[in-house]
Amino acid sequence: MTAIRNKDVAEMLEGIADLLELKGDSIYRIAAYREAARRIDSMTEDIANIDAEGRLEEIPGVGPSISAKIDEYLRTGHLGYLDSLGKQVAPGLAELLRVPGLGARRAELVNKELGIKSVAELVEAAREHRLDKLPGIREKMEEKILREALRVTQRTKRLLLGVALPAAEEVVGLLRDHPAVKRIDPAGSIRRMKETIGDIDILVASDRPKDVMEAFTTLPIAREVLAKGTTRASILTEANLQIDIRVIKPEEYGSALQYFSGSKSHNIALRELAIRRGLKLSEYGLFDDRSDKRLGGRTEEEIYEILGLDWMPPELRENRGEIEAALEHRLPKLVEEKDILGDLHLHTKWSDGSDTVEAMVEAAIKRGYKYAAITDHSRSLGVAGGLSDEEVREQRRLIEGLQDKYAPFRILHGSEVNIRTDGNLDYDEETLRLFDIVTVSIHGGFGQTREKIDGRISSALRHPLTRVLNHPTGRLIGKRTGYAVDLEEVLKLAARMDTAVEINAQPDRLDLDDIWARRAKQLGVMGAIDSDAHSTGHLGFMRYGVAVARRGWLEKKDVLNALPLNRLLSRLHSSKKAA
Repeated sequence: MTAIRNKDVAEMLEGIADLLELKGDSIYRIAAYREAARRIDSMTEDIANIDAEGRLEEIPGVGPSISAKIDEYLRTGHLGYLDSLGKQVAPGLAELLRVPGLGARRAELVNKELGIKSVAELVEAAREHRLDKLPGIREKMEEKILREALRVTQRTKRLLLGVALPAAEEVVGLLRDHPAVKRIDPAGSIRRMKETIGDIDILVASDRPKDVMEAFTTLPIAREVLAKGTTRASILTEANLQIDIRVIKPEEYGSALQYFSGSKSHNIALRELAIRRGLKLSEYGLFDDRSDKRLGGRTEEEIYEILGLDWMPPELRENRGEIEAALEHRLPKLVEEKDILGDLHLHTKWSDGSDTVEAMVEAAIKRGYKYAAITDHSRSLGVAGGLSDEEVREQRRLIEGLQDKYAPFRILHGSEVNIRTDGNLDYDEETLRLFDIVTVSIHGGFGQTREKIDGRISSALRHPLTRVLNHPTGRLIGKRTGYAVDLEEVLKLAARMDTAVEINAQPDRLDLDDIWARRAKQLGVMGAIDSDAHSTGHLGFMRYGVAVARRGWLEKKDVLNALPLNRLLSRLHSSKKAA
């Protein structure tokens, strides 16, 4: 959940205590931090609310020094003092202390005796049964350390939206019809559809929390129950994903859903707005500050309405001007998946796809599309089975032969044409004119300077037949940062050339990202939201591209493949503007 929870603050304070212990600091000082951690971990009221109201020092064991550290941690998400302490102990010890149950002395032991300096090294040592050779660590303890270290690894690894969202939706689907469940929703960054996810969090509205806890912890996908309380629980799924659930009173569900959907900066801005209006907003509801009378909280909509705001889709809640727009009733009508009328980036067996043209077309028709573009790779991309000039003509004959069979659905013959390292396109003019749509991409030479990359893209955008620039940065999330490119200048040129820029919906691409998608809209560049499907199953990736577009404030009118077929064809066949 996006807010830093009591548990996180308690763990931060325990981390300070552990580091002080390793330094040989005063036992009384160490005990003070541990006592403050214990108190905060056992509280039911959100520590963030207590901090916002200036009541931290009312917590037993929390004096001015600890209060200041908690406030810094809550405001910034990290603590300079903790970072400083970590540098004063042996390399790696601060990281090892993140493993619950290891403790300061065991961390020091494995560091000194085995030279372990990271959680990854600790996992490796436990798997190789090197820990149980050390004094005070037996087989059962080694198993526990391995289990907890693996959980730390999982918690600190951000998941692709394409992994986290289906996992959350599976749990929601399994619990939705349970009689104790009145409402259920994913929360946090999943609900905001961010490209990567930290925690998989789910909220449930119920007045029977015990029944929900039992149903959740006995789901068929649960491999292990990590925690089970009266209103909160965590499981590890068969796919090794941790999923957390929290049960909320139905009358508080709307305010909790708003609060735990975040983002943190959006919530802070919302609370400040409430304060200016003599109100108090928390996960428990919206209250009159003087009388403490509850004014709303059952639904998100009433929270925003009482604050004088239009309700806003979760994807916009990043404190990037959405609150001001909601106050002035000028929020965009965001594009929806149902607005997408076709997919302009599909691969088949002709290059590196796994399905036939016919199979891809039928999959597109099943999705309700009116058209689709077959865009296999061009000839120089040998590793992807790029089509020769003669194969292009052969494929075109096949597609023309299929048109009557699938009418009124329109099959567009296109290509993902490689932008070569010298800036030229992969086919000559004669071959390029055979296509209904020419899309261009960089697939090699990623190590070139920004000037050379910019020159290649500029040359491709200026070509009179180029209609879409695909995955414009070349990034792969968590694997490859992409090439050096001046996106501002690329987008300005795309606007002048009336060329669309793709939002690639592959979960590990999502390229353009949301920030640049919004900038493209501001510059007047149309987005093309495409699945880049290499099989029929990949067409479903479209939802992730639409999510990026929504986070970028795009509306239906901003999306090339939301155009009806006749308008799309008119745009594809029109002469390009001169740069």
